[in-house]
Amino acid sequence: MSITREEIKHIAELSRLELSEEEMTKFGGQLDSILKYISQLNEVDTKNIEPTAQVSGLSDIWRADDVHEWNQEEVEAALNQGEREGGQVKVKRVL
Repeated sequence: MSITREEIKHIAELSRLELSEEEMTKFGGQLDSILKYISQLNEVDTKNIEPTAQVSGLSDIWRADDVHEWNQEEVEAALNQGEREGGQVKVKRVL
């Protein structure tokens, strides 16, 4: 499998990279090596291998959500502390 110059130009364009001719030659060789390695991996027989997302054996550590009812007076007092807009509390922008 050999990658063409047009494919390298297309990949660079998608990545928003401006490559010189020297860089296209360098990166083209590197991409070609990567694709050859991937093609080797495709030759491995994985028909009897069960798919997995992780191999460490760890399980989720998340706790169940517990819903607690709040005193309505406390809720109103908290909501009335700041400026409201459209029925919601308006806060400073966080970027």
